[in-house]
Amino acid sequence: MKNISIEIKWAIIFVLMSLAWMVLEKSLGWHDEHIDQHAVFTNFFAIPAILVFVFALRDKKKSYYRGNITYLQAFLSGLIVSLIIMVLTPFAQYITLEYITPDYFTNVIKYSVSSGELTQQEAEDWFNLQSYIVQATIGALIMGVITSAIVAIFIKSKK
Repeated sequence: MKNISIEIKWAIIFVLMSLAWMVLEKSLGWHDEHIDQHAVFTNFFAIPAILVFVFALRDKKKSYYRGNITYLQAFLSGLIVSLIIMVLTPFAQYITLEYITPDYFTNVIKYSVSSGELTQQEAEDWFNLQSYIVQATIGALIMGVITSAIVAIFIKSKK
């Protein structure tokens, strides 16, 4: 467990940061009065998400590998962070959608139907807690693996 304590720490930081991001989105109205802007502005979450991976892998390099890390070691560390985030994601989604922004589904369904993007049934099938938990969990793993692969290139020690 001590071998992955850094990854656990950064996965928890990531989840807490994602919850804070949801509070920010809600406070900026992207879950209600400005829901039409949500699809664009939610993508800016990638910036702090990538930074957390950079900090995590730098921490692992410095604290565990004493400043000398290979690409594979950095990538595997990022993969572990990603797997822990994936495990924690359903809980984060539940907290977000039940406590931070409980009206989100009602609002996004109404917007999607009124804008002609989806039918009522399509919107209800897509925008619900179970669907979002599945989407977010799979998305966390996929994006975590991709981010880890790219960040590891820059974190690895130079020969």
